[in-house]
Amino acid sequence: MPTQPLLRKVRFEIRPWGQGPDPARELLPYADNVSLVDLVSGFEHAAGHDVPGAYAGIVLDHFNFGDLAAYLTGRSDSAYRSRQGVIALLGCDCGEVGCWPLEAQVVTTEDSVMWRGFSQPYRPQRDYGDFGPFVFRRDQYERAVREAMAASLPPSPR
Repeated sequence: MPTQPLLRKVRFEIRPWGQGPDPARELLPYADNVSLVDLVSGFEHAAGHDVPGAYAGIVLDHFNFGDLAAYLTGRSDSAYRSRQGVIALLGCDCGEVGCWPLEAQVVTTEDSVMWRGFSQPYRPQRDYGDFGPFVFRRDQYERAVREAMAASLPPSPR
């Protein structure tokens, strides 16, 4: 009998990316308070992949993802999406999502949101079958997305 994947807690941190007086904004996913960059880096190192962990979060100011909530739930009309429900959860550490993305399928059910089917499109021979799936309670995931959306808004003038 197959076991159910462990339910995790998700959050999306909005943090400064880059140098200078007006840095860009990076959206970095976390599962159980561990960044997805750290999780995939550990997996890639253990698997012996070349160029392990050369990722960063999605740099919001460099990537036109459309509606953030739709994007993070795999319902985006973003031009990036190559397959139904597949998004880049991470981009390259250079700040360009198309340079070195970590992609995953986002599957939403009545009760959960799952990231599965991870891939690195520039290394299609890599096997990420043992990475994930990451399953989150839908209400907690949607709350984390709303918090990310609020944190990504520019500050309102006083």
